[in-house]
Amino acid sequence: MAQGQATKIKKKKKSVLKRAAQSHQRAGVNRANRTQVRTFMKRMRTAIGAGDPTAVGNLLHPTMAAIDRAITKGVLHENTGNRYKSRLTLAYNGLKAKAAK
Repeated sequence: MAQGQATKIKKKKKSVLKRAAQSHQRAGVNRANRTQVRTFMKRMRTAIGAGDPTAVGNLLHPTMAAIDRAITKGVLHENTGNRYKSRLTLAYNGLKAKAAK
């Protein structure tokens, strides 16, 4: 199913309509959480690319929190979230070490 298209409801039973409404609502929440994680990661990667260790340091905690929240809510798989966190932390530590030299 393409993004943004509504699901087709075949039956008009009350339970089917309720399930469809709940599914639509959860999809919106999941999309918002996923977008938030992607936005934080994009900001952090931009700061890493710019070579600004203070900006990256300020973005590190909120980004990790957003990833953890997405894992808790089931938007991201745990291994995927941990991989993201690991790579961002390695990039931050490398940038910090380069700035210290």
